[in-house]
Amino acid sequence: MDTLSYKTISANKNTVNKEWVVVDAKGAVLGRLASEVAKIIRGKHKASYTPHVDCGDNVIIINADKVKLTGKKLTDKVYVRHTGYPGGQRFQTPRELLEKHPERVIEKAVRGMLPKSRLGRRLFTNLFVYAAAEHPHSAQQPKEIQF
Repeated sequence: MDTLSYKTISANKNTVNKEWVVVDAKGAVLGRLASEVAKIIRGKHKASYTPHVDCGDNVIIINADKVKLTGKKLTDKVYVRHTGYPGGQRFQTPRELLEKHPERVIEKAVRGMLPKSRLGRRLFTNLFVYAAAEHPHSAQQPKEIQF
């Protein structure tokens, strides 16, 4: 059986080829952008994708404050969090969140599309979101991607 011309290659952290990618969120719809970014972070666009390994790319998102939400989601959608104290449930709409912390709207959308496990928490560290058009990762020579 050693003469097979095909073998399943399973990637590991030593054989993975990680790259840097820049995505411009200006005018992009939030959910569509987040699903594509989650796919890139996960590594599903690569032929060497392995489900239990961090084989995706590092993604830089710029112009996060210019992302769009369709329909009435800007006012009707609600983000819920809890402070940890009794009666500490807090509610926030995307409009309020975009005014204070525009990066967090994209971060929440992408995080929700990643696995809910140790791997998902590790993958989330490969996402860098900035509200402005500048980013401090120019030394990594990221490639620009259009969706």
